[in-house]
Amino acid sequence: MKILVANRSGNVGKTTTVRHLLAPRIKEPEIVSVETINSDESDEGAIRGQQFALVQDLLLTVDDVVVDVGSSNFESFRDLMRTYDGSHEDFDLFVVPVVPETKQERDTILTIKDLADIGVPPQKIVVLFNKLEREEQIDEAFPMLRAFHASEKLFSLRRDAFVLANPIFATLRKMPGRSIIEIRDDQADYKQMLADAMKNGASEDEKSHIKSLIATKRLAAGVVTQLDSAFKALTRKGKAGE
Repeated sequence: MKILVANRSGNVGKTTTVRHLLAPRIKEPEIVSVETINSDESDEGAIRGQQFALVQDLLLTVDDVVVDVGSSNFESFRDLMRTYDGSHEDFDLFVVPVVPETKQERDTILTIKDLADIGVPPQKIVVLFNKLEREEQIDEAFPMLRAFHASEKLFSLRRDAFVLANPIFATLRKMPGRSIIEIRDDQADYKQMLADAMKNGASEDEKSHIKSLIATKRLAAGVVTQLDSAFKALTRKGKAGE
């Protein structure tokens, strides 16, 4: 599977989407960060044709790729997809994460219009609703997207493609390199470690650290199940008018 994750807006949960939702559920995918390959360019946000060619070569060579396009790079990446006519067809899916904020919702609509303008069909553009407090919040939290979908049908609106807000995502920023699945499957007996620490007169900081590990592992179990559901919603075969 070849997936592009993008939004004109920042702070929409793209890191969570790429690292913790998509990558662990695709068999050994190549992860390409467009911001990374462009990091040594003086003209910030401008993707060169040569750089785009590298991405194209990868898409034509391997079976599973996730391309993460930073918000500052989106316009030039879009323009190059338009220049290389038909290059958008190399992707199986375009995931557009969004959070319940007015600016991000507006930018998401512009992103969808951009993708549709270069020929991406609605069945391939799926919005991922991020940082929801509860599942039922989708309709009330994204009124502009709901109205836009009703009027133009340029993307797939799937109410089961969502990620709930969870404190584990803030914790993960302090644990680089660890996935939620790895945390869930950690075999360490932290409860016994806590009991030993209390018995041996460990410091409050040490006991607090062990308690946080217990809490994080418990959170991970529920989050993995929820991310599994979101992945199924994103990747199921699209249908017209969805």
